[in-house]
This record gives sequence, structure tokens and C-alpha cells, in this order.
Amino acid sequence: MAKVTSPMGRVGSFSRYVLLVACTLGALLPGYIMLTGAFKTQSEFLSSPWSLPANPTFKAFGESWSAGLPSWFVNTILVTAGAVVGVMVLSALAGWGFAYWQFKGRETLLGIIVSLMVVPPVVLLIPLFQFGAQLGWISTFRILILIYIGLMLPFSIYLLANFFSAIPHSLLEAAQIDGASTGAIFRRIVLPLSGPPIATLAVVNILWAWNELLLALVFLQDPEKHTLMVGIAGFRGRYSLDIPTVMAGLTLVTLPLVIAYLVGQRFFIQGLTAGGIKGE
Repeated sequence: MAKVTSPMGRVGSFSRYVLLVACTLGALLPGYIMLTGAFKTQSEFLSSPWSLPANPTFKAFGESWSAGLPSWFVNTILVTAGAVVGVMVLSALAGWGFAYWQFKGRETLLGIIVSLMVVPPVVLLIPLFQFGAQLGWISTFRILILIYIGLMLPFSIYLLANFFSAIPHSLLEAAQIDGASTGAIFRRIVLPLSGPPIATLAVVNILWAWNELLLALVFLQDPEKHTLMVGIAGFRGRYSLDIPTVMAGLTLVTLPLVIAYLVGQRFFIQGLTAGGIKGE
């Protein structure tokens, strides 16, 4: 018997589709203006900011690239790669420890780590800056990488610990019966099954470290050590009257993030324990 949809139900579905389309267009509109504006001249952008470029030009990209973007790119890649690799290694090991070993105070310690997620970075600026100044690490990448690792670690540990705890115990018990050590179980069973959450976490951390401005602005005072966000903040002031150049710089900064998301997107829709064991 065919299911009959009431008029009110059809209206509700149509309203949801309209709302989703409106939200999507609202999210894509700034990107459209940024991308199309990068290929326009100043006069063309001011006369028709919403239209497609009539005569696309790469002049704005050349000007933005020559303003210091290459060195900012290198600095940002170094800081982001160091922070993300460090936090992924530490969070995977810590998450495995919380999931595998039942020790006294485990839940309390995990709760304390989770509570650190709500601490805003701004309240840590003064003590961290004093600590970095005492070590002589101001305007060095190492202090920023360590701070990024510390800020990203609580959420990363929480996410991976929850996932590792959900892995079927029969897999781990079978490996133990076969004589596998704890390290071998972690490397050969847990990590291969953890591709989707690890990839998702890596993308999230990359996006955060790449876009972070406040800490990079405070701790990287040497202009040669500026990251993209710090450089773009000053870049917008220098070229505030040249909108296409600013748009081109923002497009170049955003492009790596889009690539990172597209590369990691396929992991988001995979089953967390797909192929691990059936019936559990």
C-alpha cells in the first residue's frame, strides 16, 4: 500500500529544503565574492562586486604573492605540521592508554583532561609569554608548536579514547591469544581500524592551527617568522584600498584548507570499525 503524504508534511519538507538551500547559499556567498573578486580589477570590483569577472586577470595574485606569501606559507606549514604530528602521536598513545589500561583514577584524570577543553587560550597568554621569555623562546616556532599541541591535546585524547574503547574486545583478545604484545596490538589492529577518526582529527587540527591568529601574533614577533594569518592581518591593512589583491591573498591562504578537507572528506563517511568484525 502506497504511503500517502499529507499536504502539511509536503509543506514541511519543502520548507526544510528551502532553509537548507538558503543556509548553503549563505555559506558559499563569501567564498564566491572572494574568488571572483581575486580575478577582477579594482574598478571592476567596485562597479559590480556580485558579477563574474568580465576580463579575468591574475595581476592581483602576482601582487599578493610578492607581498610575502611564500615565506608565510613555509612558516605556517612548519608550525602546523609540527603541531599536528606531535598532537596526533601523543593523543593516540594517551587515548590507547585510557582505553586499554584500567588504572585507579582513570575516569578522574580523563575528566580533568576533558575540562581543559573549555579553558580559553586568551587567559593563558600572560603566563605562557612569561614562560617563553624566560626560556628565550619568543619569536621561535618551538614555543608556538608546544602551545598548539597543549591546546589541541585534550579534545584529541577525548575523541580517540572514546573510539579506542569502542573497538570490539574480541579482536584484542584474539591478538593476545596469538601472543601479540600491547604495542603490536596497537600498531597492527588499533591503528588500522582507526583511519577515519584519526584522519578526521588530523583535518580538524590542521584547520585550527592553520587559522589561528592570536597566539601566533603574540609569540612570533619577528616579521620573518610570521605565519599566514599574521601576515594577512597586516596585509589587509597595507592593501585596504586594493580589494582584488586582498581577495587574491585570502584565496591563496584558503586553498590549502580546501585541499586538506577534500583529501580527508572520504574518511568522514566510512564506518569507524568497518571490516573489523561482523555481528558486533
